Amino acid sequence: MLSTVSFFALAIVGLGALSFATDADIITVPGLGQGPGIVGMAVGVAVFAGVEWAAVRIARPLYRSVWVTALATALSHLVAVALCALVVAGDPVTALAVAGDLVTGGASAVVLLAAAVAAWGGVALRRTLAQHPTWPWEEEE
Repeated sequence: MLSTVSFFALAIVGLGALSFATDADIITVPGLGQGPGIVGMAVGVAVFAGVEWAAVRIARPLYRSVWVTALATALSHLVAVALCALVVAGDPVTALAVAGDLVTGGASAVVLLAAAVAAWGGVALRRTLAQHPTWPWEEEE
């Protein structure tokens, strides 16, 4: 759960920073509204949570699963935004233009990087068998 929330936060901050740094919207096609971005992020978070849960379910997860999680998340985000743009605009060329802008503009790289960092944190927490902190007097001897 912590890694999923971390992914969402990192992705939002990263996309905001990208938009600020480039002085451009993430989705530059006019008339689409916020729907494709919201749907894409919702699908990305759901895919991240599902793949990361499957990866950390085993007792000692491998760090290789980080790349699977990151790629699945970034691709699902890209496809969801393009499909939502297709539904909203009704034009496949517009959907392809939106997908192309996400890839060339760096938004897909931001989502990929945020998913990789958050997934690595989830795997690291699971591998260390982290537990909640306790006071010295709470420990059993």
